[in-house]
Amino acid sequence: MIERDVITLRNVDFSDVYILDNNQIVAYYAYVNRVADGLGVNLESFWYK
Repeated sequence: MIERDVITLRNVDFSDVYILDNNQIVAYYAYVNRVADGLGVNLESFWYK
């Protein structure tokens, strides 16, 4: 995400708090996925149906 992305979101009436909250949620999921991949965690069987 770069400054231009933030400006674009502000221009469509997203608040800075909303932008920050969503950025942190996305970053958290990216982090958790990398940790799981690094530890070799396998998906539950229901994901393979």
